[in-house]
Amino acid sequence: MPAAMGRSVHVGRLVPLPQPAETGKVAVEQALARRRSVRSYKGTPLALAQLAQLLWAAQGITDRDEMRAAPSAGALYPLDVFVIAGAVEGLTSGVYRYLPAQHALAHVAPGDRRAQLAAAAKDQEWLAKAPAILVVAGTEERSHWKYGERTSRYVHLEAGHAAENVALQAVALGLAAVVVGAYDDARVRDLARLPLGAVPLCLLPVGEGAS
Repeated sequence: MPAAMGRSVHVGRLVPLPQPAETGKVAVEQALARRRSVRSYKGTPLALAQLAQLLWAAQGITDRDEMRAAPSAGALYPLDVFVIAGAVEGLTSGVYRYLPAQHALAHVAPGDRRAQLAAAAKDQEWLAKAPAILVVAGTEERSHWKYGERTSRYVHLEAGHAAENVALQAVALGLAAVVVGAYDDARVRDLARLPLGAVPLCLLPVGEGAS
């Protein structure tokens, strides 16, 4: 497989995350009505609990059978969520991989890479002002054995489910988010240290929106 397709990920220290809440003050109908694509952020740091809640909404486990918050064809879960963290309270700047089974982050690489990611996303400089950027990546090999030529369709649908969950959860937390699809795949793979065979499907900057 070409080097541009990714690499094996070294899993470093684990950062346990605060447990997610399953009740809140914002009804799903209110979140749907308020959801907007926001591309301007104050830069206010995210609380670790806020990041944990957003990650749980994307791919968190929701029952004893290890089903997740976003639907997946055949429950094969080809998605991984990485965090490019720059301003998260209690979290050193760097790249992290969300581990649903542990509801924890695995440290992948050090350093604040938001500006580099913004440059890789067609120089959308506003991205660097979001305190964290989620990278939703898909590995089609996990699903291909069952779904064959339809695999790509299902994996992209799943990425959309996860992204909308994050967007609605952000609203419920009083935060803002937007789905970004314009970027250089190879550069994002490298910056996020995606594993072998994983493809970046979307970026989700999250944080407090600037009015």
